[in-house]
Amino acid sequence: MLVRKNIIRKDVFLVKPTSDEYSKMSNDASPDSPIMKNIFMAFIFGGIICCFGQFLMNFSQSYFHLNLKDARAAVSVALVGIGALLTALRIYDKIAKHAGAGTLVPITGFANSIVAPAIEFKSEGHVMGVGAKMFIIAGPVLVFGVTASVIYGFALWIFKLF
Repeated sequence: MLVRKNIIRKDVFLVKPTSDEYSKMSNDASPDSPIMKNIFMAFIFGGIICCFGQFLMNFSQSYFHLNLKDARAAVSVALVGIGALLTALRIYDKIAKHAGAGTLVPITGFANSIVAPAIEFKSEGHVMGVGAKMFIIAGPVLVFGVTASVIYGFALWIFKLF
C-alpha cells in the first residue's frame, strides 16, 4: 500500500495577490465575449421563437377557431410545454449555448428555468430535490412579478378612486 506524505517545499510561499493582481489574473483567464455576435444570435433566436409563437397563434385561431384571448392562452401553454420538453430532452441547452439571451427572454426560458433544476436535483428525492429546488432560479422572478403586480394593481385602484 502506497502512502503519500504531505511534503511542503520550503522555496514556495503562499502569497495572497493584491486586488489589482487578482483583477489582472481574472482578465487574463477569461476571454473577451463577442458582444456583437451574442446580440445578433439573441435577436435571431428570440425572433424565431416569437415567430413560432405567432404561427401557433394564427394556427390556433384558424384551425381550432379560438378567439384571440383563448388563442393567447393556448400559445402560452404550448410554448411552456415545448420549452419544458426540449429541456427534458437536453435539446434546449444546446440551442441556448448558441442563442444566449434569445432563449432566456421568451416564455420558453421560464419553462427552462423551472425544469432544469428539477431534473438536476431529482436524485435528491421528489420533495427535497424536485419540489424544493424547482423554483431556485425562477422563484425570485415570480416573487418580483407577483409583488410588482400587486403594487401596480393597488396603485391603479387608488387612482381610480379619485
